Amino acid sequence: MDSDLPKRLLSNQCVDLSHGNTMALACMAESVVTLTDEAQLDTFMAGYGEGTEDHLPLFVLSGGSNVLLPAQLKAIVLQPKMRGISVVAKTEEYVDIEVMAGENWHELVVYTVNQGWYGLENLALIPGLTGAAPVQNIGAYGVQLEDCLQYVRAYHLPTKTWHHLTASDCQFGYRDSIFKQAPNTWLISGVGFRLHTDATKILASYGDVQTVAQRYAEQQGRTQAVPADVMQAIIDIRQQKLPDPKQLPNCGSFFQNPIIPQEQFTTLQTTYPTIVGYAMADDKTKVAAGWLIEQAGLKGSGIAPIVTHQQQALVLTNHAPYQSTQNDVADAQKYIADAVYKKFAIQLSREPVWVNTDGSIGYNEHVA
Repeated sequence: MDSDLPKRLLSNQCVDLSHGNTMALACMAESVVTLTDEAQLDTFMAGYGEGTEDHLPLFVLSGGSNVLLPAQLKAIVLQPKMRGISVVAKTEEYVDIEVMAGENWHELVVYTVNQGWYGLENLALIPGLTGAAPVQNIGAYGVQLEDCLQYVRAYHLPTKTWHHLTASDCQFGYRDSIFKQAPNTWLISGVGFRLHTDATKILASYGDVQTVAQRYAEQQGRTQAVPADVMQAIIDIRQQKLPDPKQLPNCGSFFQNPIIPQEQFTTLQTTYPTIVGYAMADDKTKVAAGWLIEQAGLKGSGIAPIVTHQQQALVLTNHAPYQSTQNDVADAQKYIADAVYKKFAIQLSREPVWVNTDGSIGYNEHVA
């Protein structure tokens, strides 16, 4: 075995990743390997750990839309950029597709809807690449990725083996999965979806989606909204509420909607009758974190240069791109979470991934 093989395959060393994360945090990575096909990963991993000098841990980075990178990243960064969308099976009722990890997520949603393949339209305009979507089990407007996902093709880094994981194997939960539970263990190369072809089947019950979608339908001379109308409605709503990371750096929703006992929610309602919550199983209620932050008086506030967005308190924005660091985020998130806990006795959990200097990461930590 050629022990120097991994080093020769490193695409770059001492790489600036400040532009490789949507929060635009300053970050220098020791090494980066960009993978455009699965064979490259096989080749790299064949020699990894076989007596290589200056052995560094592995860190998997997708589109950088849900991560908080450190100023110095002493790890080998693996970036899965495989591209391609293929039809695996098709009937009058559904189509099965396989999407490679490097495909832009929003572009995939638009493509499938334009093809007459439905199920992903509620997930429009979520930033990032397809390979990262199962990690977080992304969700929006009543739909979660697991609703359409059939399987994930992934490489298990510790054992250097490929796996075909069914939806059940992925152990999906609310913003959770086996990939998230075991960070830097899996590298996803492809995702399989089953999408339906029934244009009358839509989910538009969240927020203003139904109203906006219906307006689009009527503009097109239709009496009922179709999936394309729902997708456009969600795009419009998200654009109005959420800043474009290219214009104002952010990593989307920063805090998870906390889930609390129904009894606690009922008690809060007596003091705050407008509190926003959604009933869940097991006598639990999911509370809107954005509402909590706004009611704590922190909409558009924080600790500069990291502040909540003026139109969506759930989003932290970076007003010193490529200069601010992870430490700035830590100060702002603690300030916000402490204020919410003091007012409501509810702990907020961070949604984006916190990356340590050695590439190890922590998820969903309480920050109050």
